[in-house]
Amino acid sequence: MLSAILHPAETPGPALPLLIVHGLFGSARNWGVIARRLADVRDVIAVDMRNHGTSPWFPTQGYPEMAADLAEVVAAHGGRADVLGHSMGGKAAMMLALTRPDCVARLAVADIAPVAYAHDNTQHVRAMRALPLDGLTSRGEADRRLAALVPEEGLRAFFLQSLDLKSDPPRWRLNLDALEAEMPKIVGWPPVTGQFPGRTLFVSGAESGYVRPENRAAIRSLFPAARFVRIPGAGHWLHAEKPREFEETVRVFLSRDPGS
Repeated sequence: MLSAILHPAETPGPALPLLIVHGLFGSARNWGVIARRLADVRDVIAVDMRNHGTSPWFPTQGYPEMAADLAEVVAAHGGRADVLGHSMGGKAAMMLALTRPDCVARLAVADIAPVAYAHDNTQHVRAMRALPLDGLTSRGEADRRLAALVPEEGLRAFFLQSLDLKSDPPRWRLNLDALEAEMPKIVGWPPVTGQFPGRTLFVSGAESGYVRPENRAAIRSLFPAARFVRIPGAGHWLHAEKPREFEETVRVFLSRDPGS
């Protein structure tokens, strides 16, 4: 089963648990602050996806497999949950809702659509793999070394959250070989039938190009109850760039009755 961090509800009540699913190269720890704040009235479970964090490594990273992983986690926490997924995690959450709608009450998808994308992230895999790890003792030194390969400071900081400096020698908490080999599946979207009739929120960054107006037909064909929200001033990493605005958007969505 996937590794997960459980944030118990501060004030337990009837609300379903919330499952948070991170994106490519991420981890449950990336969502710590938002998860804790959303755990005021419900349990929040943040997972490490396969080949990420402390979860098991597998040779595959397809969305049917990722959805099955998530279904197993939901089953271990009562059998039904609200689900929030970002980017790759958003696609995995959509696949879970479409293939196991019994597991999902409400679905929130952060800055991704159920479509194939033309971009590729293998250059980031190669950059991480090329980082010299010998003799690394600090994240600052790792950042200086990675700067020659990844000029964007924000991306470096994000990637380095998955570098285990306590290991001897240091190691990535990412199965880089599998992620590179499976990248076409990760940026793609497999054929899928059926619909998820439950309440669904697509929240995107106003400065991101991941969810375009022309994607809405594909979204509504699978999620007929979908609603759309854009967060001003945010790009693809909307939960990190505008965390309070993102959190409040999700909170309002989850506060409504699933059938309303």
